[in-house]
Amino acid sequence: MVASKGGAPEHPGWYRNLMADPEVKVQVKADRFAARARTANDEERAVLWPRMVKVWPDYDNYQRKTDREIPVVILERV
Repeated sequence: MVASKGGAPEHPGWYRNLMADPEVKVQVKADRFAARARTANDEERAVLWPRMVKVWPDYDNYQRKTDREIPVVILERV
């Protein structure tokens, strides 16, 4: 997941909530599972960011609009 908030200067509320309490429940179609959210490290982000931009090209525009690094959030099954 990308915490872009459209390139706003601050992180979105949902991202701050996940960092405060990273234990989540996820549903993808019929698959429901528990997961833990974490911010991608620099190496992971370098791989994931281009993939995310391929899905939604505006992410690059959002990144140019802000001084903050837009976080990429990884959800890991627990």
